[in-house]
Amino acid sequence: MGTLSTLFSPPPTATSTQIISPQTLSFSFPKSANNNTPTTTNHHHRSRRIQSYKFEIMADSIEEAPRRRTTTTGWAARDSSGVLSPYTYTLRKTGTEDVLIKVLFCGVCHTDLFNVKNHFGITRYPAVPGFVVKIPEGMVLEQAAPLLCAGVTVYSPLSHFGLNKSGVRGGILGLGGVGHMGVKIAKAMGHHVTVISSSDKKKVEAMEHLGADEYLVSSDATRVQEAADSLDYILDTVPAFHPLEPYLSLLGFGGKLILIGASNAPLQFVSPMLLLGRRSIIGSFIGSMKEAEEMLEFCKEKGLSSMIEVIKMDYINTAFQRLENNDVKYRFVVDVAGSELQHQ
Repeated sequence: MGTLSTLFSPPPTATSTQIISPQTLSFSFPKSANNNTPTTTNHHHRSRRIQSYKFEIMADSIEEAPRRRTTTTGWAARDSSGVLSPYTYTLRKTGTEDVLIKVLFCGVCHTDLFNVKNHFGITRYPAVPGFVVKIPEGMVLEQAAPLLCAGVTVYSPLSHFGLNKSGVRGGILGLGGVGHMGVKIAKAMGHHVTVISSSDKKKVEAMEHLGADEYLVSSDATRVQEAADSLDYILDTVPAFHPLEPYLSLLGFGGKLILIGASNAPLQFVSPMLLLGRRSIIGSFIGSMKEAEEMLEFCKEKGLSSMIEVIKMDYINTAFQRLENNDVKYRFVVDVAGSELQHQ
């Protein structure tokens, strides 16, 4: 049964290196506040909300770990240059609440790029996985990997704010890895979806391949004015600075501009755009384990998957460069099991 690890946090002995997708990992489930038993059900954590940057890790098995120290090899970012290279390290001695997982696939996204390069100034090296969720039967593992980033990042705010119902009018700002899943999931929920972009280069993709209802070029002042007050929400997936005023005007009364694209640049808007129409700007980062499981079941039921490019681990630095240049359609997935991870 496939499992997916979505949260990385440093182990007790971690000191110096950020690790991406080692072939074998061990980790402890968190204890509850009241007793010494893990707060898990069948090894699937269901309550804690993700609070950290992450990579997605696909695994084909999860088992109780032998009580010994384990040596494994992964690829690691050792400093803010973000360059990854093979790295062998030893995990701490495993205990009764530890498991070992064999990694098969690892998804890569812009937040991973920001994390390994320490763009936010908070990266701790190394980082290792902390939680896993069950992948539904019949779901292709390499297709499932990016859903635990792009999929749940979109699904979580729509669910949390009660927007997961038909008849809602939504906007998707940016058509990248997260944005294309935004269109798919919103359409599957029965929304009228408008893709908003800075040019018309992706109009055919949005309308004909992804099924968007409308396409709006943000620099077209006439069309933007015509679309004023027409949306219930906008999912802002752009991971870079951009003024917010043009998009706030598209929201109707009580509309929500939901920021899900991570950027460390200050927001830019004028307050009357919020006050008039009781609009709001809201942030949302990934989602909870429960939402992740719900999202996977939803995607399986609706037949949704991410568009991916599968790569081997020795291509990861080129992939990061392409990711930084927005040169991927739409998600990289590392074939860890099929990669040579040892030192050359």
